[in-house]
Amino acid sequence: MNSGTSPEDWIELNEEGHLVKGNVIGEAPITIYINGLELATFMATPQDQDLLALGFLKNERLITDFSDIEILYISRAGCCVDIWLNHPFENPDRFVITSGCGGGVTFSDTVKGINPLESSLKIKPELIQQMFRKLQPPNSLYAKSRGVHAAGLLDPKSENLIAIVEDVGRHNTIDKLTGYCLVNDIDTHGKVLLVTGRISSEMIQKAALMGCPITASRTSPTSLSIEMAQNWNITLVGYVRNQRMRIYSNPQRLGLPKLID
Repeated sequence: MNSGTSPEDWIELNEEGHLVKGNVIGEAPITIYINGLELATFMATPQDQDLLALGFLKNERLITDFSDIEILYISRAGCCVDIWLNHPFENPDRFVITSGCGGGVTFSDTVKGINPLESSLKIKPELIQQMFRKLQPPNSLYAKSRGVHAAGLLDPKSENLIAIVEDVGRHNTIDKLTGYCLVNDIDTHGKVLLVTGRISSEMIQKAALMGCPITASRTSPTSLSIEMAQNWNITLVGYVRNQRMRIYSNPQRLGLPKLID
């Protein structure tokens, strides 16, 4: 099993300047095949490739649940994921390269078939801050190498993170998280999505499809993601750092007054 990091040597430029042996985050092309047809290739951390593939299919609405999967096989080199469905499959004829370094890919219409989330969920802002401190624990890839994103699913009832995944790509973390929940029969609806990367339109789309009424990031949202969060009744939180955060939509779920139009 790939550790997710690669051992490297580098020169540490400081007062002394000396050779360091350490780890950097792994990155490799991962290609997904569906019923023998090539679907997409991702630049991703070569770890949990099955979760990445399953979550991507779920978030693209190409499968509904794990029962759609007949066979799943990861190549010995870890660069290919072969999935055979128990029903016919046609490759989508349109795809969109999404924003961000390297870009993600989506086949879905960004608004079609997604209704505003109906949720009475309310939590304290402090809970989000506490969970972000647990999102990258001492045994994480981030602790070993830096340069990696994380996504976590917060259960507001238990007030605990019930799933954490990591990847070099911010898009990939949400797909891996969805895949983890698919395999482990975890219902994502009504949960809180935490991510370390920028929230762009395809990221908030994945959150909406997961049914997460609160989505929070350590960094910024884009203008389109804010508009989509407002339309889909999602509480969008950015810049969760130390004792601060910014709430861009539906702040009432955090016990705050509604934003003035």
